[in-house]
Amino acid sequence: MQSAAVIGLGDMGSGLAKNLIQHGFRTYGLDLSEARMQAFVDRGGQACASVAELGRCAQAVFVMVMNGDQAKSVILGEAGLVSHMHPGSTVLLTATITPREAREIGAAMADSGIHLIDSPVSGGFPGAQGGTLTLMAAAPEEVMAQNREVMQAVSGTIHHVGTAPGEGQVVKACLQSLIGSIFSATFEASALAAKAGVSGQVLLDVFSSSSAGCGVVKTSLENIIDRQFSGTGSHIATMHKDLTISLNMAEELGVPLHTASTAMQLFHAGKTKHPDGDNWVVTRIIEDIVGAELHR
Repeated sequence: MQSAAVIGLGDMGSGLAKNLIQHGFRTYGLDLSEARMQAFVDRGGQACASVAELGRCAQAVFVMVMNGDQAKSVILGEAGLVSHMHPGSTVLLTATITPREAREIGAAMADSGIHLIDSPVSGGFPGAQGGTLTLMAAAPEEVMAQNREVMQAVSGTIHHVGTAPGEGQVVKACLQSLIGSIFSATFEASALAAKAGVSGQVLLDVFSSSSAGCGVVKTSLENIIDRQFSGTGSHIATMHKDLTISLNMAEELGVPLHTASTAMQLFHAGKTKHPDGDNWVVTRIIEDIVGAELHR
């Protein structure tokens, strides 16, 4: 039985672990939350007490933490993965961080004997739990081939977008600028419909069957009209962080992102007013302004 591991067992990481277990991998896990660790063990995972212990056990380790500092700590720290994984093993950086941070991690790992696949993901909570994530993977072809089976266990589509660390994160930043813009347009359209007296079900039916229909719009509208603004597995802090990365990269490259910048301001307002909410809670900011709510 091959061994794999996941560091970070939240909404996304728990899905990775679940699918690794279901595909027959001996799966190790680590999270700061005791409740998440217990849920992981209940699914058949094997809990580790430290990053060092986990690194010694697994041939491939998915790092699904929140930011670049956390990624650097668990990968490069004194008790991190690079110091304890066996030569020829692989770190799969599935967290979304800045391209610069991914390049720095790659440079620090260059002579370690441990491979790195820079592979942020898309698909959100449903994709993680269902094993249908889209991977944007950057690594040499031979490293990709070595880890294809473990990657297929958690994904529906694997895109080989480059060979160097940071290239996966660049593609993810471009994608998030688009997704954030689609989110914000959907939230605005929802408030417009509410103020005009259109029912949420009508809006959902029309949008879903139109040329604007897509998973982002459908999921957003379903949550908005059912007034499900938290606990859906898509916390607003994550998208806020991702848009920050997209805009910072655009600034470095001198690329104007007018629509994504507007989305960033809406998400910033939503995160400030409703810090415990999910992405769709941004709609409530606009609804409060216009004095109307969209219901099914």
